[in-house]
Amino acid sequence: MTPLIDVIFLLLLFFMLSSTFSSFGEIELSQATGGAATSQTTSERVFVQLGADRLTLNGASITLDELAAQVETGKVLVSLDADATAQHVVDLLVRMRGRDGLTVTVLE
Repeated sequence: MTPLIDVIFLLLLFFMLSSTFSSFGEIELSQATGGAATSQTTSERVFVQLGADRLTLNGASITLDELAAQVETGKVLVSLDADATAQHVVDLLVRMRGRDGLTVTVLE
């Protein structure tokens, strides 16, 4: 019985030391809803294509810093290439968050 208790304590110690307890940053995502009422004000709409090695704004190549400086308000539609990674999407969303009057929609 005693060796069994020793093994249990060793397993408990192993799992406690090997697990991580840090919290990760959260990014709020919302889905677009169909049939929503359209607003009377027109806002600027831009189209961004995101890939593993490319980023384009309305068809012109751009860097992430330039994109964050140029787009302040309006609607941003983001189209993902097949080779785009989740890290690229998160980097883009982090740069675009927290701006009043800016909505970002990631297309599937």
